[in-house]
Amino acid sequence: MSLGGNIMSLINYKLTEEQEMLKNLCRQIAEEKIKPYSRELDEKEEFPWEIMKILAQSDLFSICIPQEYGGMGGGLLELCIATEEISRVDGGVAASYAASFLGMFPILLYGTEEQKKKYLPQLASGSKLAAFALTEPEAGSDASAIRTVAKKEGDHYILNGTKHFITNGGEAEIYTVIAVTDKSKGPRGVSAFIVEKGTEGFTFGKKEEKLGIRTSSTRELIFSDVRVSKENLLGGREGIGFIVTMKTFDQSRPGVAAQAVGIAQGALELAVEYAHKRVQFGKPISSFQGIQWILADMATKVEAARSLVYSVALMVDRGEKEVGAASAMAKLFASDVAMEVTTNAVQIFGGYGYMRDYPVEKFMRDAKITQIYEGTNQIQRNIIALDLIKRYAK
Repeated sequence: MSLGGNIMSLINYKLTEEQEMLKNLCRQIAEEKIKPYSRELDEKEEFPWEIMKILAQSDLFSICIPQEYGGMGGGLLELCIATEEISRVDGGVAASYAASFLGMFPILLYGTEEQKKKYLPQLASGSKLAAFALTEPEAGSDASAIRTVAKKEGDHYILNGTKHFITNGGEAEIYTVIAVTDKSKGPRGVSAFIVEKGTEGFTFGKKEEKLGIRTSSTRELIFSDVRVSKENLLGGREGIGFIVTMKTFDQSRPGVAAQAVGIAQGALELAVEYAHKRVQFGKPISSFQGIQWILADMATKVEAARSLVYSVALMVDRGEKEVGAASAMAKLFASDVAMEVTTNAVQIFGGYGYMRDYPVEKFMRDAKITQIYEGTNQIQRNIIALDLIKRYAK
């Protein structure tokens, strides 16, 4: 079965000519270079290196990196557009792609000029991928509870600890690692480091077997007396790791939301196509009001999620400072929509939707993680509520 037709958006977002060209390019790559291999990559759980190379050759890793560092100079909206289009076909490939930007954002936001000049051109070219290393066995939603430590010795820091559930783990060459430099200071004693793959003592542990996005690599990182030069202390100063993390998520959560929108859009297209073709009681099931109402609700919620994601991305691109709650809203709403829409898509397919011969079950599996990573949706609700309380308490 094909991956559905192109259901045009009912809303004109007035994208620029360049943004429309980007959208069309990403859709073409997704349809021609990703879709034929999506099921195989999912079943074999293989990292999509050949596809990453195609994305690199198309300059898609340079989208939101400034021109002075080899990028295209676009913004978060452009990254969301690209992520959405890739996710419309394969959420796992999109996760592998977008995770490199997650690892890049801390360098772009807080790196020294020397760090930016060294690493951003490599990431913009796609010759190397990045990853963001925060989560630990005892520190997931509670980012302040990390136990990986970095002890200063002369001109180096010695890193010890374990990270897990790291997207692009083992495949990326450049890692932004969050570690404690002064436990007595609490969150203000947390710092960030740039660690390169191949550094002595830096190894990889268990590769996770996942429900969805199975082509992306999710792996454990192990730091055993890893010597990192003080030149790789992000921003050249200690104590900014917690702020780096929070501000990075402000930038990256709309990307997760865009992934969710893309997954939901792909599932919606499959459901509409199937409803046209599936005949029951002598008529296509699309003629039944019950099915029509489900499809109408699916389309409305996808469009609402897309509108929210694009709006928040534009807030970030305008340089607005207080975007945390809005970013959390985009991630929360879009991922809940993705889970609902993909579940309804499986329902419309009936028994066939539960079978791997049809692609819709993969969309449902891929959607689930968007409610969990980069902060569970319960954490997003906390962020939104605290922001509301703070605003109205003034």
